[in-house]
Amino acid sequence: MTKDEIFQTIVNTLQETFEIEASRVTPDARLYEDLDIDSIDAVDLIVQLKPLVGRRLQPEAFKSVRTVQDVVDALHGLMHKAG
Repeated sequence: MTKDEIFQTIVNTLQETFEIEASRVTPDARLYEDLDIDSIDAVDLIVQLKPLVGRRLQPEAFKSVRTVQDVVDALHGLMHKAG
């Protein structure tokens, strides 16, 4: 899966799960400040995205995530990590 495909999946998930307008979801959008996603929502988002990676997601992988692009990069890295 490419980073663009991951990004589109995140846009769709944010739209469907949190009713966030797709136009607000940009790579630079900050999850907490721009999209009003709190820590509980962030956990829900990770649970929704888990099937993309096909394995258990470690919370540590998402501790430094601040923007939508950070989520894309973290998921992309997990998908392409051997193991």
